[in-house]
Amino acid sequence: MNRIKNLFKTKTRNVLSVYFTAGFPKLEDTAEIVKELEAQGIDMIELGVPFSDPMADGPVIQQSSTAALKNGMSLKKLFSQIKDIRKSVKIPLVLMGYLNPFAQYGIEKLFADCKETGVDAIIIPDLPFDEYMQNYKPLCEKYGVDLIMLITPETSQERIKLIDENCGGFIYMVSAAATTGARSGFGEEQIAYFDRINGMRLNHPRLIGFGISNKATMGDACKYAGGAIVGSFFIKCLSEEPTIKDAVSKLVAALR
Repeated sequence: MNRIKNLFKTKTRNVLSVYFTAGFPKLEDTAEIVKELEAQGIDMIELGVPFSDPMADGPVIQQSSTAALKNGMSLKKLFSQIKDIRKSVKIPLVLMGYLNPFAQYGIEKLFADCKETGVDAIIIPDLPFDEYMQNYKPLCEKYGVDLIMLITPETSQERIKLIDENCGGFIYMVSAAATTGARSGFGEEQIAYFDRINGMRLNHPRLIGFGISNKATMGDACKYAGGAIVGSFFIKCLSEEPTIKDAVSKLVAALR
């Protein structure tokens, strides 16, 4: 059983997945951040591949991407940083990035390197579903690496069902049709969306992302889905705290 399936089999609620931009704050911080997140009880990690035009990301993640690129981070560098990560890290690892840098790297090489380094899944926010079905699903099956799709309040029920039937891992529920960034809470419209998706009785577990930054939003995510994905808030912690350990401790204290 792969690591993501095992996670959701053993923990059906209160799952916390944390995103950070690889190569930020410093180029060689990636492996240390991964190990510290696991040490402090984080359930899953999303490794962000920096890109010059991250259209789904708010200003905090955009700035971290710019800084990481200036530091010299690349997809090739990221794989070299995590080539031995599975000697010590057991929790699921997900690679998240945009289609352009992945395509430049080579899609089959991307999947092969994910398998070799122990990356369990890939998220590509700007990948069209039809292109996934034609070109990516066969590679998922060949290499045993899931591709996780995002849904939003605007995603049709028909498309959501197709994603549930054809993709692996979990379903990434974007809380609102907006860019990433911390929010103080969820409104009635978002809660109605969460309820609507719950009513579909999907096969895959769901995590809610975009806007998780405190106990209130974390609590709502765990109430209406399997858990939450936190990104911008953790990157702020990395920017503000003197050490990686302090940043992770601040994150955990704010959410749990």
